[in-house]
Amino acid sequence: MLLVDLRIAARNLTRHTRRNLFLGGALAAVTGLLVLLGALTAGIEFAMLESATTLMTGHVNVGGFFKVTSGSAAPLVSDYPKVLAATRAAVPELDYFTVRGRGWAKGVSPSASMDLVLGGVDIASEPAVRRVLQPLAGSLDELAQPDTLLLFQGQAERLKVTAGDVITLSAPTDRGVNNTVDVRVAVVVKNVGLLSGFSAFIQAGTLRSLYGLSPSTTGAIHLFLKDQALAPQVAARLRTALSEQGWRVMEPDPQPYYMKLFQTVPSEDWTGQKLDVTTWEDELGQFKQLVFGLRVLTGLLVFILMVVVIIGILNTLAIAIRERTREIGTLRAIGMQRRKVLWLFVLEAGLLGLAGCTAGALGAAAVAGGLNAAHIPVPEAIQLFLSQEHLGFRFDAGAAVVDVLLLTAITVLASVFPAVRAARLRPVTAMHHIG
Repeated sequence: MLLVDLRIAARNLTRHTRRNLFLGGALAAVTGLLVLLGALTAGIEFAMLESATTLMTGHVNVGGFFKVTSGSAAPLVSDYPKVLAATRAAVPELDYFTVRGRGWAKGVSPSASMDLVLGGVDIASEPAVRRVLQPLAGSLDELAQPDTLLLFQGQAERLKVTAGDVITLSAPTDRGVNNTVDVRVAVVVKNVGLLSGFSAFIQAGTLRSLYGLSPSTTGAIHLFLKDQALAPQVAARLRTALSEQGWRVMEPDPQPYYMKLFQTVPSEDWTGQKLDVTTWEDELGQFKQLVFGLRVLTGLLVFILMVVVIIGILNTLAIAIRERTREIGTLRAIGMQRRKVLWLFVLEAGLLGLAGCTAGALGAAAVAGGLNAAHIPVPEAIQLFLSQEHLGFRFDAGAAVVDVLLLTAITVLASVFPAVRAARLRPVTAMHHIG
């Protein structure tokens, strides 16, 4: 019986080709726009996470601050091998980890200078760095040598240096004096998003030498989980585990470490070492706000489009009812029940919605693929907003299916009211209808 009803509904759709093509096209356009906006948001989030987890954060971080006096602070974790051993025991979800020094310095070349957020790395134990970074000049292997530095393309252009050139780094130590070191640019790599505008890597031993640190001191332990969605739960459990083993652990505070370093921690009345467990979302709070704003904007746009679509469907189906009034009267006169008339109108709307929305989603997937292949550069002025240098879309088939089903359901719901009106017509009234 359902197959027969589907054939009748499909036949009715083909008998009113012009009107249904217009309505189906509108549904396809709305679905395509919704899928493209979702893919753009996913692309921004992916670029942000890729850049962040490469340059400054793991999925979960065990960092900390060391205060010689209550008014000073340095981003340090002392005796980190013991902290690492306790962390590994408490996190069975761990995939791999990296140990990063943290600091900042002014980089001075013969032609220019700029502030750099430094990450002290042991390149031999950083598989993700090798997987993500693309050298343009020099070699990543050279970063294993003492007194070497990795710069991103934009930084090298600003400082007017390339691989093999020497620049001077000047940094304040935790004892309140400035120290300097001459470093060789080992490699210049392609930019990987907004964060590469101010982050740079330095050989881990050179960073310790610059700040006068012992080999057992580092800036943070970055934990990369098998499932990054577990980061909040793992961070909460890790705080408890470290506290129970005697470490002083800071209360959760969703801010990046550099905000705490310059604003929160120096104003607190304590000295010595405190650990700070954060997630990648904590370290990227300001960027997450941008994504949230984009989602709100997307939702508002979708809501407006939905209102337009529903009004269009109501209007179109109302016209269809008026054009088919005599047909409805004939069907009712030969015995078709009101429930059957209602069912056929809803089925027609469902078929039309499913076909139009599916076409829109497939079209959006093709457009997203084409735009990705075109490598369209993003103007520098809006790279901050998009966190991308090239326009990037991440098409999610599962999310697209959800969008198609959602819009099809809205189309069906919008058709219920005019369908009920059609079903309530008296056969005699309908058969004598003119127009």
